[in-house]
Amino acid sequence: MKHAFIFFTLSLLSLEVRALPRNDSVKVVKGQVSDYYISTAKPATTEGYVTDENGAPLHGATVMPLASPVHCNSRADGYFSLAVGKHDSVLMIYYPGKEIERFNFRRSAGKPRIRLSPLRESAALIAPAVPVARATRWFDPKNDNPDTYCNPVNMGYDFRCYLNDVVRNGSFRSTADPLIVLYKDEYYLFSTNQAGFFLSRDLSRWEFVYASFQRFPTDDDLCAPAAFVRGDTLFYTGSTYAGMPVWYSTDPKSGRFKRYVEKTVLPSWDPGFLEDDDGRLYMYYGSSNEYPLKGVELSRHGFYPVGRIEELMSLHPARHGWERFGMNNDDSLTLAPFTEGAWMTKHRGKYYLQYGAPGTEFKVYADGVYVSDKPLGPFVYQQHNPMSYKPGGFVLGAGHGGTFADRFGNYWHVATCMLSLKYKFERRIALYPAGFDDDGVMYCNTAFGDYPCRTPRGKADHTKSRFTGWMLLSYGKRMTASSSDGEHLPQNASDENIRTYWSAASDKRGEWLQMDLGATKEVRAIQINYYDHKATQYNKAMDIYHQYRVLHSLDGEAWELLIDKSDNDTDVPHDYVQLREPVSTRYLKLENIHAAAGHFALSDLRVFGSAGGSPPPKVSSFKVNRSTSDPRNALITWDKAGDAYGYNIYYGVHPDKLYNCITVNGATSYDFRGLDVDTQYYFAIEALNENYEL
Repeated sequence: MKHAFIFFTLSLLSLEVRALPRNDSVKVVKGQVSDYYISTAKPATTEGYVTDENGAPLHGATVMPLASPVHCNSRADGYFSLAVGKHDSVLMIYYPGKEIERFNFRRSAGKPRIRLSPLRESAALIAPAVPVARATRWFDPKNDNPDTYCNPVNMGYDFRCYLNDVVRNGSFRSTADPLIVLYKDEYYLFSTNQAGFFLSRDLSRWEFVYASFQRFPTDDDLCAPAAFVRGDTLFYTGSTYAGMPVWYSTDPKSGRFKRYVEKTVLPSWDPGFLEDDDGRLYMYYGSSNEYPLKGVELSRHGFYPVGRIEELMSLHPARHGWERFGMNNDDSLTLAPFTEGAWMTKHRGKYYLQYGAPGTEFKVYADGVYVSDKPLGPFVYQQHNPMSYKPGGFVLGAGHGGTFADRFGNYWHVATCMLSLKYKFERRIALYPAGFDDDGVMYCNTAFGDYPCRTPRGKADHTKSRFTGWMLLSYGKRMTASSSDGEHLPQNASDENIRTYWSAASDKRGEWLQMDLGATKEVRAIQINYYDHKATQYNKAMDIYHQYRVLHSLDGEAWELLIDKSDNDTDVPHDYVQLREPVSTRYLKLENIHAAAGHFALSDLRVFGSAGGSPPPKVSSFKVNRSTSDPRNALITWDKAGDAYGYNIYYGVHPDKLYNCITVNGATSYDFRGLDVDTQYYFAIEALNENYEL
């Protein structure tokens, strides 16, 4: 046979692809994941000697080309002669009690003498001793019961699967398009491409439950899912244009679901369900920068349409500034903005249709709302829009989410946040208090949305923040580290920017990162935001976990253990630790024990508490200059207020309804492009320093 073949040499170091000449004949040895090609037109041999570390010959050493079924054994004098293919270059030689040697015979002339070293104990083959984490007066790993949380939600975000469009910049975590349903007093969080879901009893700690709905090897699991509860049954499905199963379970936390419907009928991308008080089932769906969001009544049993499909809403960026495309609603050329993520909430007889815009990869990603007296409209744009909005701070974006009520009847909004560093769809999840005011206005309170906030313990007024009053103590603080990898320097871990990070030069135990708070301060909570630098993981794995210790010091020399998670066996990429009591300290040191994937790297080490001083003075010279040529835009300016490190800008459509918040750190101006043309707004501002008065 004379054919053109593609030849693969697979080694532990690299993957080489070469085309064989057309006149070369080969025999093919089939492998499980690759084929091995042996040239028959030009047979060749390589020869040499195998010795121990002292030069004494080794009898019976195995010699073989990498990724080859061919091998030979050395003679009593250590000599070997081996048939090789023309594209072989590396030999693998091993002998009992010796280290495996890889030898490139193409770079050697004559008959080389290959020495094998004594076998060293390998950490990969010997199970390491598992340390036992110690309790301190501030943190007990066996009795950790926080009543606060801090965004991003600390859950084991899945690594994206190995797809051609996402591997260029390396492995990374991501999820988006979240929803939470309450089932038997427990919270189930479903989101894009997670090979399962997350379960919580308090909205603070999340446990992963494996429940893959993958159908084909190249699937990235279900995207932009939908779920709802009917009686004792939880229903679940994903986005589709071609039809997809609807799954159900009466024991969902077991991870076992059955197919209720084998294949849906409608091209329901980004679906959301509402089962109304009268038992009728409605679906809302769509994801497009051309077509509107749609709604339809479905059969409760077959999930097929039983009524007319209605077009419910489209974007109007010429009137609604926040719906414009771009990182700051500033790109009208690349693409038209997208509307997606339909979600319906019924409250006091009104139907609130929520939608995401203008794009998930932007900091201005937000959720708006239309209101109707009927489940399929007609719908009217709510004057207070966007409903869910967070374009500033550490966590950015609050779009394509879902609104739900907790066990006490309080509303919450779970939403997508932007990271978009390695890939535009690199994203996280955040949780914000939400609700409806006495006039029926739907709102979401994102003020202090990336600071420690209280979890629900009873009925609460969500027009007021759930903020604890623990301020950010870590912003801009001096950082030192055991090592750094390239441009990823220690100072990046205190810049309050989720899109920059520090990385150690390795993932080894003992790498560390240290922060100087500048003075002795009262620390109440710490958030450790890991980043996936040089990670090689794709999809879920059983051995993804973080282990570390945090020590504190008053002088930077005498250290005391503060937090010990040296035996943690869970994936905590945004680990948040609430101390049992505050600690007065100046220096903090984070020591790596085990990094989940890739190097030991952090986007930020965030510290919360109080500096023990006074809040900053009121802001002066606060001005909002709305553009006369384009009333969607306004330049907001103010004077620096004392020792303030940041500012919260509140705005709304009524002086008593300043529901939206924009956080600005390290600046005294903001280019705001999110206004609606025909709407009058009211603004207020507060300065932020390391002290706060509730």
